[in-house]
Amino acid sequence: MDALSMPIRPEHLPAGEPEAGGHEILAPAQQSLPLVLASPHSGRDYPTDFVAASRLDPLSLRRSEDSFVDELFAAAPRLGAPLLRALFPRAFVDPNREPFELDPAMFEDDLPDYANTRSPRVAAGLGTIARVVASGADIYRHKLTFAEALNRIRRYYWPYHMALAGLVEHTLDRFGCCILIDCHSMPSIGGPTDNDAGRRRVDAVLGDCHGAACAEAVIETVEATLRRHGYHVARNSPYSGGFVTRHYGRPGDGVHGLQIELNRCLYMDETRFARSPALPRLVGDLSEVIAALGRIDPERLRPR
Repeated sequence: MDALSMPIRPEHLPAGEPEAGGHEILAPAQQSLPLVLASPHSGRDYPTDFVAASRLDPLSLRRSEDSFVDELFAAAPRLGAPLLRALFPRAFVDPNREPFELDPAMFEDDLPDYANTRSPRVAAGLGTIARVVASGADIYRHKLTFAEALNRIRRYYWPYHMALAGLVEHTLDRFGCCILIDCHSMPSIGGPTDNDAGRRRVDAVLGDCHGAACAEAVIETVEATLRRHGYHVARNSPYSGGFVTRHYGRPGDGVHGLQIELNRCLYMDETRFARSPALPRLVGDLSEVIAALGRIDPERLRPR
């Protein structure tokens, strides 16, 4: 797998190379596990002009943020696996979407034919450039131009995926297989448009696209480790895996994608966006998840 396998053709980008930035790779001194972790939604560097263009206050803009998820998995480099984290916020551009999932109602000019304007994510207002935050509140005062969307995709989305594809390719070359964990958090109560609206959620939801994105050994290892520590775990409901899991998870090629959604009430105050005293315990338990994944026999993960 390489960056050219991304579902975006070069002619869809302005001339010149994508500008690197907006993400960080926390790498081990030497990678010893066939594992890559990614945190696409924990970024909290909100551009000044983006905040100024929003009808929302800074705290409301954070409703879509997977706060502190990069910290929850911060043990990865120490254990021998790289961690990629976005520094830009999901409300600004979402790397867990196709590159051009765009809502035409948000733009003052026409969108190109290659834009996906009819996906369920676009309908919900949560495309590559979101119309709303997770609470459903509109983000923008005025309509955007397509040039602005293209600029964000070039400067933030595309470099993030080039970095992720590079980490996956390097791991696959080195170990003959790769486990990609896409790290997320979820509100403790289902939202008004969710199929679990108003209900208290389990502690963790594991999404493998209903068995299509990873070998059973991967999801089974994560589930068993979390349950051993007393967590309530569900599979594929209400989250079965987003774009990253679907696109990179190719078990037949030796790449296994798994999305992990963690209940925010386990580690933070959802109202104040503050870490809770329980966060270190969850960090320790997730360290054991990472270590357990590293103990899976690679022969069970290599291309069939």
